[in-house]
Amino acid sequence: QVQLVESGGGLVQPGGSLRLSCAASGFAFSMYAMSWYRQAPGKERELVADISRFGTSPNYADSVKGRFTISRDNAENTVLLQMNSLKPEDTAVYYCNARSGIIKYWGQGTQVTVSS
Repeated sequence: QVQLVESGGGLVQPGGSLRLSCAASGFAFSMYAMSWYRQAPGKERELVADISRFGTSPNYADSVKGRFTISRDNAENTVLLQMNSLKPEDTAVYYCNARSGIIKYWGQGTQVTVSS
C-alpha cells in the first residue's frame, strides 16, 4: 500500500537545524511531484516547499526562503527538507505530500518544535 513516512522532527533551539526525511513506497515515486506542508496549532496547513518529479524547480514559501532546502532522491524514493536558522514560528507538524494530477498522498506528519 501507499506509504509516506516522515522522520527527523524534534525539539531544537532557535537558530538550530533539522533535516526531515520522507520515505515513500507503494507508488511510482519518480512520477510524483513532492511537497512539504506544515500545520501549526490553530492554523491552516500551509505549503512550505515543493519540487518537481525531476528534482528541479523547487519552490518555497516566502517565510522559509533562504533557510530551507528541499531535495529528492528518486533512486531511494526519498524527499528531504533541510531546515536551517530555525525560528519559533517554524514550530508545527510537518507533512510530506505526493501529487500527480488529482492524486494526492499524505504522510502522518512529524513534529518540529523550535524553543529555547
